[in-house]
Amino acid sequence: MATTNITNGYSSIVKNIFILSGQSNMSGRGGVFNQTTLAGMVNLTWDGVVPPECQPNPSIFRLSSAQEPLHKDIDVNKTCGVGPGMSFANTLKRDSNIGVIGLVPCAIGGTNVTQWARGGWLYNEMIRRTKAALQGGGTIRGMLWYQGESDAINLEDAQLYKGRLKKFFKHVRKDLQLPTLPIIQVALATAPGPYMEVIRKAQLGIKLPNVRSVDAKGLPIGPDLLHLTTPAQVQLGQMLADAFLQTQKVLLPSLD
Repeated sequence: MATTNITNGYSSIVKNIFILSGQSNMSGRGGVFNQTTLAGMVNLTWDGVVPPECQPNPSIFRLSSAQEPLHKDIDVNKTCGVGPGMSFANTLKRDSNIGVIGLVPCAIGGTNVTQWARGGWLYNEMIRRTKAALQGGGTIRGMLWYQGESDAINLEDAQLYKGRLKKFFKHVRKDLQLPTLPIIQVALATAPGPYMEVIRKAQLGIKLPNVRSVDAKGLPIGPDLLHLTTPAQVQLGQMLADAFLQTQKVLLPSLD
């Protein structure tokens, strides 16, 4: 995760801040494919296709003007494509009276939940970036979390996942001083290891106030059998937005 300075002139108008965190399917691999060069090398390449649901919007910022790939300078040394973030934000703009949106991308591909534990570099950087986004006077509205594929490789990690994830969610809320922060997590669609169902059961079994789950299982998967396609990411973003708006019916009378 690059330690770029995200405070700038845009921050003063951003009022609704969302954290995007987890691993590669949150970072976005939609439209990423293998390309063979003339020299016979195989490189990962993004096709550059940005669907209408993910187009830039003058009221959506990445604490700079937001556009795909959102995580290109965050999930470094990887080829990023379309993720759910822009579809999520555009759906919120369409379906609610929410004001200007700021997205704080923090997802890093290939990470397991222990790497996101409090005190580690990924966790500290996520909290730092989020607090920096507040300097213009905005409010953290929620966190989107899509992670767990890397924890499906090892049985012990899979069995310990639920407790580790609950602790992570509680620490985020405590360190941001937001005990009811809406957290929308994604139940896995794929995994590189044999324990995906153990992880899914853990994710769907978490019972914390204002933590909602959306299920990515059944969404279209790319040829690598691991990452969501661009159309799937568009649909996932819409699902995340719908889940977030459900939390607001409980918490807030208005999103102005």
